[in-house]
Amino acid sequence: MVQQLKIRQLVENWAVWRDAGDWDRFRTVWHSDGVMMATWFQGHFEEFINVTIEGWNKGVSILHFLGGSSIEVVGTRAIAQTKMTISQRGLVQDVLCDVVCTGRFYDFFEERNGQWGLVHRQPIYEKDRIDPVDPSAKLVLDSQALLAYPEGYRHLAYIQTNIGYAHAQRGGGSSSVPTRRRLVVWKTIGALSVNDLANFQDTIRTQHG
Repeated sequence: MVQQLKIRQLVENWAVWRDAGDWDRFRTVWHSDGVMMATWFQGHFEEFINVTIEGWNKGVSILHFLGGSSIEVVGTRAIAQTKMTISQRGLVQDVLCDVVCTGRFYDFFEERNGQWGLVHRQPIYEKDRIDPVDPSAKLVLDSQALLAYPEGYRHLAYIQTNIGYAHAQRGGGSSSVPTRRRLVVWKTIGALSVNDLANFQDTIRTQHG
C-alpha cells in the first residue's frame, strides 16, 4: 500500500503542478526519459513543458481534474489508471466554448535508485462534449470535420485544431477496445520494451487473478 500511495501522490502532483505552472516541481514527477502523450502532443516531458508555456502565452486554457485510481505494482514497476477530466476553454467560430473530455490516465511508473517516477503517460479518451459558455449563443460545428476525429475526443480535437494544434487529428488517444488500448501503450512505450510490458502484464494477471 505504501508504494501505491507514493504513486498516487505523483499522479496528483502532475495535475496540480502542471496546471499551476510549477515546472521545477513538475519535473520531479518524471524520470529523465519520461514521455508524454496527448491529443495535441507526443514527446519528451521537457518539450511538453515548453509547448505548454507557448500555448499559455497564446491564451490556451487547459485544466485537469482527477478521480479514483487503480494502481498495480510488481517489484520496481507499476501501472496506474486514474479517472480524469480535461477541460479546455476557447473560441470556436467566434463563440467562447468549454470542451470537457472524460477518460483515464494510463501511466507507467518505475522505481529507480529508490525513487518512483513517471516513464510514460498514455491518456485514454472515452467521451467528450462541447458547450457555449453563454447558453444563449448559437454554435454550428462542421460535422464532416468533427467526424474526422476519434469519437472519444473529437470535440477536444476540433477546438485544438481550430487554434492551430496540428497534432490533434492523430493524437495520443486510444480506441474504445480494451485490447487495442494495451497494444497502443505497449508499442509507444520507450524505456520499457514491448516484451517487458507484456511480461509485466502477465505477472499482474497471474498475481491478481
